[in-house]
Amino acid sequence: MVASGELICLQRQDCPCDETKLNIKNSSSDSNNNNLDTNLKLMNGVTVANDGRRVQYRTIQDPASQRLTWYKPPLTVLVIKKARDASVLSPFVQLIQWLIEEKRMVVFIEGAVMEDHSLDHFKPFAQIKDKLMTFRDSKDDLTDKIDFIICLGGDGTLLYASQLFQQSVPPVMAFHLGSLGFLTPFRFDNFQEQVNNVLEGHAALTLRSRLRCIVMKKMDQNTSSDKPNVPKVPTNLLVLNEVVVDRGPSPYLSNIDLFLDGKYITSVQGDGLIVSTPTGSTAYAVAAGASMIHPSVPAIMVTPICPHSLSFRPIVVPAGVELKITVSPGSRNTAWVSFDGRNRQELCHGDSLRVTTSIYPVPSICAQDQITDWFESLATCLHWNVRKRQRHLDDDSQVSSLTHSTSDDDTLDSFEREVLDQEEQVTHAA
Repeated sequence: MVASGELICLQRQDCPCDETKLNIKNSSSDSNNNNLDTNLKLMNGVTVANDGRRVQYRTIQDPASQRLTWYKPPLTVLVIKKARDASVLSPFVQLIQWLIEEKRMVVFIEGAVMEDHSLDHFKPFAQIKDKLMTFRDSKDDLTDKIDFIICLGGDGTLLYASQLFQQSVPPVMAFHLGSLGFLTPFRFDNFQEQVNNVLEGHAALTLRSRLRCIVMKKMDQNTSSDKPNVPKVPTNLLVLNEVVVDRGPSPYLSNIDLFLDGKYITSVQGDGLIVSTPTGSTAYAVAAGASMIHPSVPAIMVTPICPHSLSFRPIVVPAGVELKITVSPGSRNTAWVSFDGRNRQELCHGDSLRVTTSIYPVPSICAQDQITDWFESLATCLHWNVRKRQRHLDDDSQVSSLTHSTSDDDTLDSFEREVLDQEEQVTHAA
């Protein structure tokens, strides 16, 4: 699978972009000729001119150019369904039966789904049960085994799919069968037609960037992390929504130092800090007062949680930078960090969390296109800019009466007149 068109170069070095050529104007002065047309060679994120100069470059992509293209028809599909929801069982059985019998695809499902006795009530499931492939989270590696992912449920299913693939992610088609459905644009009513369109390559893509999060633990010989029977918490993770640093159970304010590309920026005093992707800007970040960013914008959002400063507003930084978060040396307490709500662990004094944009985005398939899907989600899920529309004026005479009348009674609305009439009646009765 590839997304046709130029992809945004998120890395400043070691960029996997194909070699291209570009003609630009040379703004630097030359002894023989000014503003020469210089043939530049673009390769690995670095522009190499004829005279050997190396110049960084960045391409800006038209979101409409991201289209799904299959090199060969997909053969394997991973179906993820919402857990502990009986309403998803019937669509789940319909989908996997159709994929196996009609499309002749190899279907992978989670091993725990096979243990759900509620599925025994569906006769079609018993017929295809032996044809299903299973996997166990954190035990089986799905890398290079899956061509296509279908999610049935809410936004959590897409987050779970992102967590399963810590490197390259297959294209994800998400059906709305959950509660909110901000990231799930497809409706299940005519799933056969919609899946066929995707398998034939008639679909747009949204490349949702993820954050690479690395926890650097302070070297201490007295730690018990190497003891047997003590589960190790992963310290290198990719997240789709956000990484959250908070004060945990401590009654004291969190004191967190924030660095950007090695330079000290500020200290966060409050309940914590949210570092989110554009996709995650409409999740925890927007609830904490941040702006909403379209998922195609290459950026990282930093949002404080209940800061002890009225002027500490959320900021947006370029996608290529590296953020380092540490517990301030004078902090009264430690901090706690979670990744898309999972793998919660403690950040002690001397530990650090490094966050940057990953080179492995999540290719989310659009029901229509990037712009339409996003704004429809804002309207239907978050009720963005929903208000009662102002009534228009009927004719020019009303405009004239409102702008030129000098009588106080003419400018009163009907409700005010009614109140005045009632007051006059009470006065006369008295």
